Amino acid sequence: MLELTELITDVGDGTITTENPIRSATARGLARLSYGILHGIFKGGSAFPGNLAARIDPDVLRGLARDYDVIIVTGTNGKTLTTSMIVKALRQQYPDLMTNPTGSNMMSGIISAFIAQGRHKGQDRGLAVLEVDEANVAPVSALVNVKAYVLTNIFRDQMDRYGEFYTTYQKILDGIEMHPDALVVANGDAPIFSSRELKNPMRYYGFDTGRHDNLLAPPNTDGVLCPRCEHILHYKERTYSNLGNFFCPNCGFARPELAYHVSGVTEQTPTSSTFTIDQQNFTLNIGGLYNVYNALAAYSVAAEFGVTPAQMADAFAYDEKVFGRQEEIIIDGKRVTLVLVKNPVGLNQVLDMIGHDDQDFALAVLLNANYADGIDTSWIWDGNFEEFVHDHQQSSYMVGGERYKDIELRMQVAGVKADALATAPDLNNVVDWVKGVPEQHVYLLATYTAVLQMRKHLADGGYIAAGFNA
Repeated sequence: MLELTELITDVGDGTITTENPIRSATARGLARLSYGILHGIFKGGSAFPGNLAARIDPDVLRGLARDYDVIIVTGTNGKTLTTSMIVKALRQQYPDLMTNPTGSNMMSGIISAFIAQGRHKGQDRGLAVLEVDEANVAPVSALVNVKAYVLTNIFRDQMDRYGEFYTTYQKILDGIEMHPDALVVANGDAPIFSSRELKNPMRYYGFDTGRHDNLLAPPNTDGVLCPRCEHILHYKERTYSNLGNFFCPNCGFARPELAYHVSGVTEQTPTSSTFTIDQQNFTLNIGGLYNVYNALAAYSVAAEFGVTPAQMADAFAYDEKVFGRQEEIIIDGKRVTLVLVKNPVGLNQVLDMIGHDDQDFALAVLLNANYADGIDTSWIWDGNFEEFVHDHQQSSYMVGGERYKDIELRMQVAGVKADALATAPDLNNVVDWVKGVPEQHVYLLATYTAVLQMRKHLADGGYIAAGFNA
């Protein structure tokens, strides 16, 4: 168990020097000024102050974070919600904990988060929980004192930027190797996370419901091969994609021992999940099996920092929706659920979650292909749209966004008739479509920049508060 006193001890003398104090002070001062203007007048802007500071002093984060120990949360899917739950849990013991709450997880956003927080004023070292983009783990690790790394999963995502997921994992390892004493809390159900021996202390979490099957993952699954000998992995229990209680019948590679595990999921709806961790029952007010993994990751980290199961129950029970993670908006009495999608594994889990809805609903998919989304849209063809459309033929459908023609073709191939598929190249038309469909519940699935654009339209229409910018 990690206590706050250990956070202090592990730092040594706590001194981190800056090579150019004047340049660093200038960077911090101008960044704080820009942050004050953007948030005081324009009510937004989470990346610009950090960009400005980094242009003046590329190492400005070193000075900003000198009084903090840092928990880095990274992985393909689940970073934002996992970070949010860890923060909710740890703040019960560390009320001054800081984080990057907007989900702006690249270097500029992380710098901005420290700018917004201001200097740590306590006598003890502060604690920061940071969501960090996979490609930024090493650059951030080089400038802060990392106490723990939290690894959610790795799937193919934005291959134009990351490459294959083994390349993504190496980017993360490059950061971890800078801090061999940092605790690593990793998803033990993901074969890649135990494929390499690390010097760090390890804690694995996963699902263990007692099943002992002999299963194979579908052939197009990411990481279907053993990462050590490249034979096909088998599973005693598989949750989704390549996650589960894996083993290789050829070389003996198998899931490591779990420190924390989900022993059962008793109920799932599109808006909640009830599950058991270490003989303690929990309810999470957000749907999807993938979010149970996020909750388990948060539980594992919090337990290492001394948070009790009862305190975790309080952290899970909150009903605050995180940016793009099943946000609910009311439009003329209709309930609209906005969900971020960005890769096939996440998309399929969202479609599975929606499939638990026993009420009629409409579905819109909004597709952009900017840098933050990934410019390659081929991933939509790995989505299980055919099965979804077959099961929901009476639903109203719409496609939109800058690449609406790509997703329009995908939905038509999946079985949605062309004359039954609405299009919205201009996302401002989505609200009118929502008002016009007969269903009282609408799911909006959107890529990252489409979520930002959609939220701006909703704010302009007075449906949500203006000013939040991830």
